[in-house]
Amino acid sequence: MYIPVDCFAKKYTEARDKFLGACQAIKGELLSYENNIDDVNRALVTDIFYLGSKKARNLLVLISGTHGVEGYCGSAAQVDFLRYVPKMDADSAVLLIHALNPYGFAFDRRVNEDNIDLNRNCVDFANKPINKDYQTLMPDLNLQDLDDDSLAHSQKKLEHYRLEWGDRVYEQAVSGGQYTDATGLFYGGKGPSWSHQLTQQLIDEYTVSERQKVIVLDIHSGLGPYGYGEVISDHPPESEGAKWARHCFAVNMTEPAAGTSSSVPKHGLMDYLWHMHLPDKGCYVTLEFGTFAVDKMFALLQQENYCWHNPVALEKRLVIQQQLREYFYPEYQDWQEMVLFRCQQIIAMSLQKLAHE
Repeated sequence: MYIPVDCFAKKYTEARDKFLGACQAIKGELLSYENNIDDVNRALVTDIFYLGSKKARNLLVLISGTHGVEGYCGSAAQVDFLRYVPKMDADSAVLLIHALNPYGFAFDRRVNEDNIDLNRNCVDFANKPINKDYQTLMPDLNLQDLDDDSLAHSQKKLEHYRLEWGDRVYEQAVSGGQYTDATGLFYGGKGPSWSHQLTQQLIDEYTVSERQKVIVLDIHSGLGPYGYGEVISDHPPESEGAKWARHCFAVNMTEPAAGTSSSVPKHGLMDYLWHMHLPDKGCYVTLEFGTFAVDKMFALLQQENYCWHNPVALEKRLVIQQQLREYFYPEYQDWQEMVLFRCQQIIAMSLQKLAHE
């Protein structure tokens, strides 16, 4: 079966143009929110498209670009959906949030303009979590240089911790979120980011808590087997959200808290902001598309992070930035086809549950 992949883009501006073009071809409400950053001379915009009645009791939310450079797959899935909108139940609506982190998308970074990982930014900032294991790893995670000796030394020390602690404890230490190292990896910030505040505004404006049934699909890339779309739920296992998610996605779904996911439990996920406003029949799941090995991702993130916080030759910086982009966005037709097919499948499943359950 051939799946057209022309809805994928090569840069943020092209992705936005494709999204806006697809929106203009059908009836709906289009709104744009610009993130005005003083030292950035380009438009950084999160675009919102609402399809359906404002009074619809059921709502499907499709999010792309929470982790900027991962926005290519989510944007393509949104464009694909808009080009071939399935017949929808009259009491169901769809809200599309395109490029939630427009800065990261535009600059092919995973983080936002303040080095904040949006998926670690939703915590109680008066009582921030403490990641002691990250603090142990911090001297070796934060590279001192990009020469071969520095890279080899870092990898040797980190491999020692991985073998001593085990894969899952090590991954949680590195990527679970930290709130002390503002120039480090997986930083959660000191307060709500621009994207966090916009999300809260949209939750309120689109009356999410007043709906009868809600499913939020946040599309990501970088974890799991190549091309596979894993449905990940970070709801507390005994919560109503977890029960509704299992009902909607059955054996497709994995749960980090239960140890069944390619992801480990993390602090400050965007999920948690939505959780507070969802009805009993409401869930937020991540649709995560695998690419390559996690240790490769950590190594690339280390090098890319160093480039953004230290003087580095432009040529070297561009090479590392391109490698990071290729990790999160493999521009291969087989991967692109797998992404679109799985997104079509999970979106159709979601709309069916909203309409008929």
